[in-house]
Amino acid sequence: MLSSFFGSRLTNDDRRQPQKRRERLLLTALLAISLAATAHANSAEQARWHRESQAVTITRDDWGIAHVHGKTDADAVFGMAYAQAEDDFNRVETNYLNAMGRLAEAEGESAIWRDLRMKLFIDPNDLQRDYASSPDWLKSLMNAWADGLNDYLATHPDVHPRVITHFEPWMALSFSEGSIGGDIERVKLDPLQAFYGTGKPTVASLDLPSSWVEPSGSNGIAIAPKLTVDGHALLLINPHTSFYFRSELQMSSDEGLDAYGAVTWGQFFIYQGFNRHIGWMHTSTTADNVDEFAETIVHQDGKLFYRYGNQLRPVSVRQITVPYRKPNGAMATRTFTVYATHHGPIVRTEDGKWIAIALMNKPMLALEQSWLRTKASDYASYMKVAELKANSSNNTIFADDKGEIAYLHPQFMPRRDNRFDYTKPVDGSDPATDWQGLHALNELPHLLNPTNGWIMNTNDWPYSAAGPYSPRREDYPRYMDTVGENPRGVHATMLLTNAQNMTLASLISLAFDSYLPEFARQIPILIQDYDALPANDPLKRQLAGPIALLRGWNYRWGITSMPTTLAVFWGDTLWDKMDKADNAEGLSVYDRMAKTGGANARLQALLEASDRLQADFGSWGIPWGEVNRYQRLTGDIVQPFNDAKPSIPVPFTSSRWGSLASFGAHRWPGTKRYYGTSGNSFVAVVEFGDKVHARAITAGGESGHPDSAHFNDEAERYTTGNLREVYFWPDELAGHTERVYQPSSITSAP
Repeated sequence: MLSSFFGSRLTNDDRRQPQKRRERLLLTALLAISLAATAHANSAEQARWHRESQAVTITRDDWGIAHVHGKTDADAVFGMAYAQAEDDFNRVETNYLNAMGRLAEAEGESAIWRDLRMKLFIDPNDLQRDYASSPDWLKSLMNAWADGLNDYLATHPDVHPRVITHFEPWMALSFSEGSIGGDIERVKLDPLQAFYGTGKPTVASLDLPSSWVEPSGSNGIAIAPKLTVDGHALLLINPHTSFYFRSELQMSSDEGLDAYGAVTWGQFFIYQGFNRHIGWMHTSTTADNVDEFAETIVHQDGKLFYRYGNQLRPVSVRQITVPYRKPNGAMATRTFTVYATHHGPIVRTEDGKWIAIALMNKPMLALEQSWLRTKASDYASYMKVAELKANSSNNTIFADDKGEIAYLHPQFMPRRDNRFDYTKPVDGSDPATDWQGLHALNELPHLLNPTNGWIMNTNDWPYSAAGPYSPRREDYPRYMDTVGENPRGVHATMLLTNAQNMTLASLISLAFDSYLPEFARQIPILIQDYDALPANDPLKRQLAGPIALLRGWNYRWGITSMPTTLAVFWGDTLWDKMDKADNAEGLSVYDRMAKTGGANARLQALLEASDRLQADFGSWGIPWGEVNRYQRLTGDIVQPFNDAKPSIPVPFTSSRWGSLASFGAHRWPGTKRYYGTSGNSFVAVVEFGDKVHARAITAGGESGHPDSAHFNDEAERYTTGNLREVYFWPDELAGHTERVYQPSSITSAP
């Protein structure tokens, strides 16, 4: 082909031209052939996308939620990827920039360390090999996922990706489990930068008050048929994440797929949700299955080794290059020499030791498990999928239409020597500290149909999941849990004990119960401190009004509640003090707040809180709804807040104080009010029976576009717990349809 191309265009005069001219012609020819090949490939791709789109129907209901149907599972994946991109392509792309360690290509040098952290574990070459060896059914889903996103970009030329202009199927493996943070984010960035960095930090660290950080987690509750009015199992799905982190949609196919729920932007499986027969709710686990190993490094003959038993093993050394965008838009790179032992990559130092971290890194199996569980039809088939053991970061609350309810611990649980405390770095030179394979599922804390008829988890230990019928702590290694009980667990147990005649409505009421058990514990101690003050103590007069307000409180949040405002301001102030206080006794922050001898700190915190309320709002007696607000002004991932702009009062508080409904809010630069960014993000209650039925709510709305009618149309319902009907069945969707369409292609049918 090349000879005929040149033969038709080169004259004798041309052949007498200098070598440089001939080289230019050759380059021109090669470029022309390359462009022609690319155009042919693009045309072939677009023709394939068009064919795939013809097998997909997207129905938008009157809340803007996509109900996607395809002839095959792969067709449904194509359609749901396309629909997610329509709703918020920025979040789809950003999730994959994070997952693949490419955020600095968009956001610049400040993201280099986050990218390096990901690249320690995520290697495109490894993912491509995993893709090539994937079973055909999984490969077809990954192909369809990439095709759906690429078709969206081809048909929306006004959308300009920050980095990823073309999605490859293997990329789906970089983000395969669905958890909001994932295990890799256990690696802290500051110590990572201190170990691998040179010169000054690229970004100054902000020392934010710890009270501004909402406790991560979720609530899951399953109710057995014997406790319900209609004899059907019930399930509460209540993830606590950053707002707008997940899409809500339904995906179905002629191959038996029919799942509804919350989808982490860009993934192609329902992460928390239900199908016609079963429901699954994931709560972030507090089990210990990510461990650090302190390695003893030896320099010998210019090489690095680490001690392991009586051996010296070579440290693995490789280079990682991180591209980043410079302020002028040009691209640059930084290359790092990184290290690893058989335990995992080195991520920091401590006491002269290099610290390696071990965690689950099984992307193909994780993606298989994430997908296959959405097609399970009962407890037995769900457990068969769980045997893949590729869920590391979540507990699971399960319910089905046979009336079975269950609690599952994370299935990825390394077996270890229980003599060692794995909450701290263990001695990597001692072979006894190594992981010894994975626990069998029957060796994990587990519940199936407990006698009491209910199961719950609030990111606490599994040993209170079913009251007195819970797994027994003494039967399991201590690494099965690291935190114990939490105030939400106390609250849920209180509400579920003696529960009966439950319905969807009463389950919603339970999920939004206003009691704050941690304040019910802490406030009486504060009042005792006040009552014990000498009559001539200045605090006796200064705090008389605030104490009187708190003394008569019933420990329940509410929009009009003034004690809630004062208690939260006091609690946040004291929390920040106690979180930084000396903790030689190893107490929780809650126990430090309530510690004997802490009266002065508690009373001074109340004075500070009262003074701040007085300064910011003119009084220490302010209704909670005046302070605690929901506001969504833009589609930005990092939201701005403005006291002068419209906002909505929110009655519930941070989950820190035991509220099951979570609203993680605090002041922001330039604001006096609290604005929330995390907590209740998707809430659903599901009833299983002859036909599954559900109600749900999403923070704000389905769309990430401010000009969309569905950008904020659920906000008021969200703040009041007024869950809307889920249109799962065709007869429920009928009459609530806004638009029916097929993903379109810019190419005509071949």
